[in-house]
Amino acid sequence: MSHISVAKKRARCEANTFDGERCIYGALYSEIRNLLRNFKVISSQTIRRELYHEFLRRLLECGHHADVRFIVHGVELLAHKCVLVARSEYFYEMFSSRWRFRNVVQVNHPMANADAFRAVLSYLYTEQLEAPIALIEDIVRLAKQCKLNSLVSRLESRFTNADFFQTTKPGVRVTSVLVEAPQEGGELAADMALLAEEALPPAFALWVQDADLPSFFKLDRPPTADVIFLVDEHRFYCHRAFFCGRSEYFRILVSDPLNEPELHDKDEDSGLDVVHLRQFTPTVFLAVLNYIYKESVEFDEDMVYDVLVAADISLLPGLKRLCGTYISQLLDTENVTTALRTARMFDLGRLEDQCCLFIADHLEQMIDNSELHMLIMEDAGNVQGREDVDSIDVIDNVRYHLTAQSMDEAHDKLQLIDHLLISLGLEA
Repeated sequence: MSHISVAKKRARCEANTFDGERCIYGALYSEIRNLLRNFKVISSQTIRRELYHEFLRRLLECGHHADVRFIVHGVELLAHKCVLVARSEYFYEMFSSRWRFRNVVQVNHPMANADAFRAVLSYLYTEQLEAPIALIEDIVRLAKQCKLNSLVSRLESRFTNADFFQTTKPGVRVTSVLVEAPQEGGELAADMALLAEEALPPAFALWVQDADLPSFFKLDRPPTADVIFLVDEHRFYCHRAFFCGRSEYFRILVSDPLNEPELHDKDEDSGLDVVHLRQFTPTVFLAVLNYIYKESVEFDEDMVYDVLVAADISLLPGLKRLCGTYISQLLDTENVTTALRTARMFDLGRLEDQCCLFIADHLEQMIDNSELHMLIMEDAGNVQGREDVDSIDVIDNVRYHLTAQSMDEAHDKLQLIDHLLISLGLEA
């Protein structure tokens, strides 16, 4: 118990800080780790380090490319109309009518509370919030006003559980309530998918014409878009907050029109900046767009390598990893060496490892493969000052995976490798 005492007394257990996360990862025993989790200061969301939620949290916190300011009893809160409209029916209705042309919204109602408003914004951006229990009544009132029924029910459930816990544990006082984003099946991804749909030109729209959608999704120009990407004459109406916030490449491209002025002009009808993207096809850019807005992409075999190149250009390592995961599902004896070369070129370590595992598992079918022979020779040639007996990357990796197989199977395959190396004039 002394270790637990040290963890509780000396560690700064603050979510989203270096010390806070070091606290959970550096815990000596699972008992300490569980204590920290149960204390509810470091949430499972922090531990998972999900980049998409972290991007949305920082987007709200930093206010980059915010296009609306709420002044709540003198307290300024920055936000993005596109997120609010996609996440809340109330905000959609207000920005379609009374607030349509407003960039500043004054909130002076006596029942409004700046801290509660901030908490609701946090929920809209990340599908989670943490608040003092004394503030819950104000948050519930505001959530009802914003028609956030899911948040209302979750808060009321947490409040009831906290009240019951205090009743059954005399002397214990609950001071805060935490609503965490569900690991899957939450509303956030589905709502952000609407922004991706909103951005599409008519030729790429997935919704049928008579679909039951909010009316602004049927407009020729989405009202919250603030930049247009022109790809082969197709106009994608997008949002700087997402593209600049998720990709350094797009941040520089969009924010510095003087860098490449031939790629920039103005849309005469809307007055929005138009950025020409000549290095993408519309289908490939659609995959990039879907990843940026909703962290998911539907691949097919014909396009995945093109999307991988686009992800590399766009400085989107998460999209590169998704491409690598999809490629790993397509491996066969004909394409595994190509996939391995691709993994190395784009620094996809997991895909490279899976390719070597595939070769190890199918060594009998691969042993006479000329592409594999060429790869082995290249790896051998890449060792500067190579000795008679020296390491060869692909051989080392395949041998490593063979150690996980049965002794007899591994022995036979290792002999195959030795014979192959001798036939190639190599030792390793």
